[in-house]
Amino acid sequence: MSLFGHNSMTVPLFVLAFSLQYRLSSEPDVSRRRSRRTGQEQCLSLAIFGETEQKAVSRRAKVVVRAGGETRELVVDLATSLIISEHVYTGHGYPPFTFIEFVLASRLPFQYPKFMKSIASRDLNVFEVSCVPLTVGWYGETVTRRALRLTCYYRGGSVNVYSRPIEGISLFVDVDSMRITNYIDRFRGKGFEIEGNNVKWENWKFHVGFNARAGTVISTASIFDPNTKKYRWVLYRGHVSETFVPYMDPENEWYFRTFMDIGEFGFGRSASRSIVRKMRNTWTGDIGWRHAEINNPGTVISSGQPERSLVVRMVATDYGSSYTNKQQITADADVYGTLVADNTVAVNHDHFLTYYLDLDVDGNGNSFVRAKQKEKIISVKTARVTDFKASPRKSYWRVVKETAKTEADARFRLGLQQADLLIVNPNKETKLGNQVGYRLIPGEPLTSLLTDDDYPQIRAAYTKYQVWVTAYNKSERWAGGFYADRSLGDDGLAIWSKRNRVIENKDIVVWYTVGIHHSPYQEDFPVMPSVHSGFQLRPANFFESNPTLL
Repeated sequence: MSLFGHNSMTVPLFVLAFSLQYRLSSEPDVSRRRSRRTGQEQCLSLAIFGETEQKAVSRRAKVVVRAGGETRELVVDLATSLIISEHVYTGHGYPPFTFIEFVLASRLPFQYPKFMKSIASRDLNVFEVSCVPLTVGWYGETVTRRALRLTCYYRGGSVNVYSRPIEGISLFVDVDSMRITNYIDRFRGKGFEIEGNNVKWENWKFHVGFNARAGTVISTASIFDPNTKKYRWVLYRGHVSETFVPYMDPENEWYFRTFMDIGEFGFGRSASRSIVRKMRNTWTGDIGWRHAEINNPGTVISSGQPERSLVVRMVATDYGSSYTNKQQITADADVYGTLVADNTVAVNHDHFLTYYLDLDVDGNGNSFVRAKQKEKIISVKTARVTDFKASPRKSYWRVVKETAKTEADARFRLGLQQADLLIVNPNKETKLGNQVGYRLIPGEPLTSLLTDDDYPQIRAAYTKYQVWVTAYNKSERWAGGFYADRSLGDDGLAIWSKRNRVIENKDIVVWYTVGIHHSPYQEDFPVMPSVHSGFQLRPANFFESNPTLL
């Protein structure tokens, strides 16, 4: 049975009044940490001669708890169990959710009468329904509570909980009080009528036909005009007319394979069944229309309606190629994903992972050097040869190195140009005089495509660049800020970097973001195969020679 499904679980009620949200070791400042290492070496030497022992550094933990609707930060001495410090956090954002909060929230719908009625109206077995809590983000509103949004799925005997989302239902949960505060169900029933080959839907009526060549044919489509109170013609007949499938191989066995499937084979004759008609009413979640009036002082009047569409589909298979012939009646033709199964669209999305790399290359005094063709920090440049008597070559390239002075110099987007990214120790050299270092070898050069003023991008501003370098700061470890849930984007890597601190020959941190733009394909359903991306750290003049040969 699914962890987030319709089953019972007994949870102590006190977790709603007091909950431990987060634990993390409270490390000493980097200077104390490194002095401790030096002290240990001295202590070993002194102990040999029986002179002294070094006092151990106290172990502490940072603890974040929720109590009385407040976020409290405590530093605890682990040896004595004493609270060293405590204060209430009053900034934006909330601590991470706990597992028990996720479980409790996922149970709430099955005790909510409106939800149970919605499931029954869809003719679904409630024991096959699972609800998964998701964070709600921030979209410009004033945030006053910790909240989760529940998304529900129908398993239908499958082990993949996420394969069949139940669209149209939205549940919002106040996590501190653990109750549903808002419930929306946009389900309106099938919404269309079929009489023979004639279909009525919303203000439309049309005829669905079928022939051996085109397959599905939409004809005599008209829409009701509320002003004239009459139907007005829009389409007499519509269908796919032809295809063209040329293969790009000029060899004798392949050059002639330039198929025109409809005229040469016939979509209708290649259909999966003699007559295949499937209609479904969809809710995309997009806005069909919205309007707001602000002319009345102190009052904002707004209204709107979600976009709806009706899909008529036929599937034809011609010599190994399957075609989904789909007529969609809607106000626009935007597509936000890939249809990977009946009534299932896999939505386009991104995966970004930002890595925190606190590098100490042969010591803590490091510098960052980069290679970029047009800008001045380690670049590979092409030069013209002007002395033709000395060489018959017309051009060559050379490497120009430049060290980033400040944080602003070291944040950038990768592109198609050559880029060598080096973290070097300017205080150490090899026997041949090269600065010792390590090289960051990036993966695919992808960044977020969202606009800078989009609310999700404001919160995830660290994805606008693949590479950032900052001066070490003990409190700066989480690119999205420590309190990421419902944060406003006023904390995190992009904010810290604006200080533009000096990073040359300093204790620095390199941040690298791995990104994947996922445009789904049918092979990704119901379980997606593994996709790999990443980066490498490799020595760059760190050793005197190839260490694998030693």
